[in-house]
Amino acid sequence: MHIQQKLTPFIWYEKGAEDAVAHYLKVFGSGQVLHTQRWGENAPGAAGTVMVVQFELLGLQMTAFNGGPHFKLNEAFSLTVACGDQAEIDHLWEQLPAGGGKRKSCGWVEDAWGLSWQIIPATWYDMIRDTDPARVQRVFQAIWAMEKIDLAALKKAYEGR
Repeated sequence: MHIQQKLTPFIWYEKGAEDAVAHYLKVFGSGQVLHTQRWGENAPGAAGTVMVVQFELLGLQMTAFNGGPHFKLNEAFSLTVACGDQAEIDHLWEQLPAGGGKRKSCGWVEDAWGLSWQIIPATWYDMIRDTDPARVQRVFQAIWAMEKIDLAALKKAYEGR
């Protein structure tokens, strides 16, 4: 396998990297496992169990690593998904935390393995880059009050309605 991108997210899981990747591929309906590497003899993990899964999701190559309990995922690292419409927001909001994850505020969810995701509309980027500071402030005030992002309500805040 040839890595074509210069920067690749490397995600440390305590365990379950293979299951996590399978979940992401199912939820997004796009991507593939590129390579699976198993622990060898005299290694930190049990010989023959999955060590690394290299995968592609929505065109981004990433690495999932079963590294044990030494490090924990937290909100300091998250993946942001720029959604095209409310249906996509709703789908990801429901499916990403399935199986033991958590829905949080401001469009954030945590999956069952502890990885945080920001589920936001793609139009949000245009809204927060607007030259009118009052519009930008209204958008932030609206999003801070939401759990799952309501695109129609966000547009109303942006427009001042």
